[in-house]
Amino acid sequence: MKARRRLTWIALVALLALAGCGGNDGDSPDTEVTNGEQEAEAVEESAEPAPEPEVAPFDVPVMITASASLQSDRRLVVQGETNLPEGARLLIVVERELSGVRWQSRTNVEEGRFMVGPLGPGSGLPDGGYTITVNLPEASVQPVSVRERIGDQGEHLSGPLVQESRHGLGQVASYTRRYLIGSEPRRTTDRVEVLEVE
Repeated sequence: MKARRRLTWIALVALLALAGCGGNDGDSPDTEVTNGEQEAEAVEESAEPAPEPEVAPFDVPVMITASASLQSDRRLVVQGETNLPEGARLLIVVERELSGVRWQSRTNVEEGRFMVGPLGPGSGLPDGGYTITVNLPEASVQPVSVRERIGDQGEHLSGPLVQESRHGLGQVASYTRRYLIGSEPRRTTDRVEVLEVE
């Protein structure tokens, strides 16, 4: 009986010794790193955000030029060029001087150019004087990429076309030009361009 008990104890100790080996080549379980954990660590290291490139502020005077052409239906197409940032939102307004009636259209700057139209009533614009205005609205309505260049309050805008917003929302830019449609003579010395049907 004693021999049998001894054999049982020896077998138990041997079993415990084998179970303790576990096949981890002498490494303790605390220091073992699996491939999945290595990949997770590599992802964490590469997930650090790359430094964002510096956006240069808009540091040149604002330049906007516009011209209008009277189409065969006597409606206006307005086009122009500007050095404002790509994607800047513009508002173009055509106003009849005699009645104050306005037509307006929004557009974006693409490769330094913009174009809207035709503007005016379906029956065509009557003879008379018109004012065409190209506005760069407040920075708060501009895309993020444009705001980064002109500033959150338009503080990077400069030049004779720049003025303070009427609503106190920072600086805006505005370009205005006068046109005469028709052949009636103007009794003014103001600079005005006469448009004829193309």
